Amino acid sequence: MGEIVHLSAAVRRRGLIALLLDTFFMWGGFFMVVPLISVHYVDSLGWSAAAIGLVLAVRQLTQQGLTLFGGMLADQIGARGLIVVGLAIRVLAFSLMAQAGSYGLLMASAVLAAIGGALFDSPKAAAIAALTVPETRSRYYAMLGVASSLGMTAGPLLGALLLNTDFALVAYVAAGCFAVCLVVSLFLLPAVRVAKVEGDITAGLRLAAHDTPFLRFTALMMGYWFMWVQLSISLPLVAKSISGTSDAVGWLYALNAGMSVLLQYPLLRLAERRLRHEQILVAGIGAMALGLGAIALAHTVATLLVCVAIFSIGSLLVAPTQQTVTAGLANPAALGSYFGVASLALALGGGFGNFVGGWLIELAAAINVPALPWLVFCAVGLLAAAGLGLLDARRQAALLMA
Repeated sequence: MGEIVHLSAAVRRRGLIALLLDTFFMWGGFFMVVPLISVHYVDSLGWSAAAIGLVLAVRQLTQQGLTLFGGMLADQIGARGLIVVGLAIRVLAFSLMAQAGSYGLLMASAVLAAIGGALFDSPKAAAIAALTVPETRSRYYAMLGVASSLGMTAGPLLGALLLNTDFALVAYVAAGCFAVCLVVSLFLLPAVRVAKVEGDITAGLRLAAHDTPFLRFTALMMGYWFMWVQLSISLPLVAKSISGTSDAVGWLYALNAGMSVLLQYPLLRLAERRLRHEQILVAGIGAMALGLGAIALAHTVATLLVCVAIFSIGSLLVAPTQQTVTAGLANPAALGSYFGVASLALALGGGFGNFVGGWLIELAAAINVPALPWLVFCAVGLLAAAGLGLLDARRQAALLMA
């Protein structure tokens, strides 16, 4: 675990700039190729949609399932080495995907990409927490949100353009994005210690497993991820249903991305002047819930976009704040393990949200109750917000009594 403990302000700043660049190219490279897998293999090559869906599901489950181990390893051997190795594996995976002419090779490349992601996800989050200071941490997370939104916007646009030439070119350029991250991380990211706990590889995990407030917070954040993934399952479906054209799906994503780029940083700064981070989290999740619930009353594209705007405002408040609160609750002795455990909220809440979201849309159509999914999503979000509010109230009461 012998990584550098004391870092100068200049070295920390260099490391944070490196992670900002990494975030842009990671999101750009990922969203350049992964959303186009189904387009290429199903629409262009005529492969089974269910078979490609299985590839995507296996990738998601593999990455999220192994992220916990990436965090535990970071506590033992440090964050930078794992980030570099994970990025190298992701470069190899997307290069392999460029040549995936068989189902077995496509599945292997997807699993390899997942392993790479699992190795750099939690270590990257732990490195950010270690390099930032509490006073400016939320602002940095807001800048990360802008970088990820820019990457998420630019990636699919470039990927769609390159797809007109060849899918292999898309995959190679995506691999190139992760190669850029690899070089940046190797030369600019400092060695930063993310754990001080002594013991075997499970020592940090045991700390997190006995941290009841942190576990409660993580469990409640499943409600946030349950709602967040509706951006990729239920919202596109209702956009197409209301508008009658798939073009509306693009409008939805453009609105969300545009708001992220323009409002992420100033909106968070405004909220921080009036509310504590825990209160911002509750307000943001509540806004997301109300935005989704209001879709039950939306019958035009315009009203749908208003609902999505409310949802997006809530998401802009929650995305950086949940990382700030997670870092604040995490024991500095085992940041990697704590962020690994925190990733389970996305794995479970996001996975359940994807499945239930699609199922509720189908059920609502079958029983002719179109409002059903949106009322359920709203209820889940409001319960999560209420739970987080209660958790914060108990913590504040405990601090007053201390």
